[in-house]
Amino acid sequence: MRRTASTLLLALGLIISGCAPAEPTPAGAEEPLAPGTEADSVIAEGRVEPVRYAEIALSASGLVSKVLLQEDDEVNAGDLIAQLEASQTLSLEDAQANALTELTAAYEAVRDAQYELDNFDVPSDFSGQSATEAVRSTREKLDAAREAFEPYEDLSERRVELTARERQDESKIYRDTAKLFKKRLDDAWSKYRTAITWLEHDSALEAAAARLDQAQENYDALLDPSFSEDTAGLRAALANAELRAPFAGVITQLDLKVGEFASAGQPVVTIADMTSWVVRTTDLTELDVVSIREGADATILLDAIPNEPIAASVMQISQGYSEKQGDIVYEVTLVLAEVPPGIRWGMTAEVRFDM
Repeated sequence: MRRTASTLLLALGLIISGCAPAEPTPAGAEEPLAPGTEADSVIAEGRVEPVRYAEIALSASGLVSKVLLQEDDEVNAGDLIAQLEASQTLSLEDAQANALTELTAAYEAVRDAQYELDNFDVPSDFSGQSATEAVRSTREKLDAAREAFEPYEDLSERRVELTARERQDESKIYRDTAKLFKKRLDDAWSKYRTAITWLEHDSALEAAAARLDQAQENYDALLDPSFSEDTAGLRAALANAELRAPFAGVITQLDLKVGEFASAGQPVVTIADMTSWVVRTTDLTELDVVSIREGADATILLDAIPNEPIAASVMQISQGYSEKQGDIVYEVTLVLAEVPPGIRWGMTAEVRFDM
């Protein structure tokens, strides 16, 4: 009986112990951290990319006649990668010749338009006005003159009710008044046509000047000796038989073969500038991104090189967002302060933002 009582007391003690509240955390002890954070940092995952890369497409469709380079080749800005064979395409040399012809024609058009405008006698009534202002004001006066003359165009229905004497008097008044308003209408038409002619000369000069500006821009782009990125787009559009590198880098992907048909607008070459690298986060949530600032320091640990932390800084915080597994996430771009040996495009990384 004593043994049974002891057993009951022991069980009761265990029950009471299990129901007792947990002891409070002693003062000064650290609270457990939320997942993905440490005491003075926010941690996210990221992926390595070159600081700059581009997927390049052809500006025209046609058969590939030449492929001069291959994957992993280094290129300089303007290097010829491939060439098309098609009746509607132009090589760089052909495009340059056409651009020079167009530039000459554009200069001639400006010369002729300027001559016509200089020899046009602008009426003194238009003093202080532009051509468009003169057209607007003369049109308003023309509308008023037409409205004033309209009652005198046909009075036959009203005149049948008048006596002979009244018709005679009315006829004289009508003729005099009609002549006055008809002359005003004719003058308004004349001034309106003159204003329109002035506007035509003015517009022709503006159009010729715009044509000259575009022709000069095209010509300069095609003859740009540095093959700069600022002129790469125009070169690609004008010399559309060729595919050239827009900047210096490495060909990381090339989907062109001689004899195959290539479609315009379809990316066929990827060029990357691997002189420096960035890491873009993939899972930084809305709760953490508010703590990040551009220019802030961070540390990168590549999964493939875990024992070599890399210093980095926040270059850009995206204004847009995406959804990942139900979370709202923002992309943050970090530039690496150093390039460790063995780094590759697409490597995964742990990003630790210093707070």
